[in-house]
Amino acid sequence: MNELLNSLTRAAQETNIPLSNHHLQLFEQYYQCLLEGNQKFNLTAITEPLEVAVKHFIDSLTCLTAVNFPQAARLLDVGTGAGFPGLPIKIYRPDLNVTLMDSLNKRIVFLKETLNTLGLSNIQAVHDRAEDFGRRPADRENYDIVVSRAVARLAVLAEYCLPCVKPGGYFISQKGPDIEQEVQEAARAIKILGGQLTEVKKIQLPLIGDGRSLVVIKKIQPTPATYPRKAGLPAKKPIL
Repeated sequence: MNELLNSLTRAAQETNIPLSNHHLQLFEQYYQCLLEGNQKFNLTAITEPLEVAVKHFIDSLTCLTAVNFPQAARLLDVGTGAGFPGLPIKIYRPDLNVTLMDSLNKRIVFLKETLNTLGLSNIQAVHDRAEDFGRRPADRENYDIVVSRAVARLAVLAEYCLPCVKPGGYFISQKGPDIEQEVQEAARAIKILGGQLTEVKKIQLPLIGDGRSLVVIKKIQPTPATYPRKAGLPAKKPIL
């Protein structure tokens, strides 16, 4: 077995996320797309098989341990980059209806090529800014779960993501190990935007031992119509 699949299999066993041969085949194809795409689009600094297996693929799949993902749920990945965490989640859970969104068109070009290669259905890659996306009637408060990996500080990220979550749904923010201060400073934004912090789940990535945090926020009421504010403003003037 090659190094990627060996690392992925071992890491998945340690994380209690069982991978079938079909999963492994798709992850191997995704890895090849990533290596080829990286030469054209400069997508990620992480390219070694062990690191991609753990820091990209398994790290993405840990979102599935944070909340229950309902069958055929609508999932949005904000600031997806090269597809993380949304695409690995889709590979593992093909029943989900997934939207990968990013503001850089070159990443969307890469993702569309990759989705075509992998032959996945009910998944789309969309070029947009989070502030605009969250105002579109078709997308506002229309997703069961929204995920995002280390795109911005939590107060800013909440304004990007919570407007898209259905009341009763969840926003999962993937962060590094030291998140306490960020969570405190985001408390007001989360409340104003209709969210409620339910858990900060600490995890350790298998094989390499890096720490991570999953910040789990439940949408308990609709987001006020004034949010998200116009493009650039959430980052410039966060709700604090």
